[in-house]
Amino acid sequence: MFFRQRAAANATLSYLFGCAGHRMAIAVDVVAGDEDWFIDEAEKADARIVHVIDTHVHADHVSGGPELARRVGAPYHLHESNRGRVAFDFAALADGQRIEAGNVLIDVVHTPGHTPDSICLLVRDLRRGDEPWFVITGDTLFVGAVGRPDLAGREREMAAQLHDTLHRRLLTLPPELEIYPGHQAGSACGAGLSGKPASTIGFEKRFNPMLSMDRQAFVDALTAEIPPPPADMAAIVDANLRGVVPAMAHD
Repeated sequence: MFFRQRAAANATLSYLFGCAGHRMAIAVDVVAGDEDWFIDEAEKADARIVHVIDTHVHADHVSGGPELARRVGAPYHLHESNRGRVAFDFAALADGQRIEAGNVLIDVVHTPGHTPDSICLLVRDLRRGDEPWFVITGDTLFVGAVGRPDLAGREREMAAQLHDTLHRRLLTLPPELEIYPGHQAGSACGAGLSGKPASTIGFEKRFNPMLSMDRQAFVDALTAEIPPPPADMAAIVDANLRGVVPAMAHD
């Protein structure tokens, strides 16, 4: 497996990984303006990008996923709950669905809470073994923090859903499993994020303060001090729902 993590604009973490033997790559959470980087890195790995995935419809940055998918001729993926919401064609992903790229397997885990459509990606490399190696957690679980719950406008309901998602879907995974989040310190998508761009399930269970709370305490804490919304959020969400890259994305 080859693996690249890119620290992009707005403290966003994007990913390119795949199977070197079969020359297949997957791009995740691409930021608009970074499309050339993904194409260049795939070429360096002697691979072609065969899937482009966003872990949710982003509110803090314009996605470069649709444009990258068009340029490389790959399907662009979102969770299936975005049918009827997104104004362009995409390849829908369902909970439990598996994507195969040579020896790399990606299992889709629906993890609502930050947004209703949030997904995480559980990744295996069959050259190393048949157990999951890492999980890309999007804006569901960060290093030292969790995603904000208010972007859908129902913060306490979504916070409770996020608590259930974390404890039922992610924290049941093996403690040695690596986590790669969608943001690091400086992002508006959560509070208290670490500047470290990776962790493990076990370390977060022990030291992430949000993960030791019961459901009511979690909801109260997560909704007590919600950060200001991302700048230009309405315009960014509109652009991502329409699959366009406005001029502001490159400002």
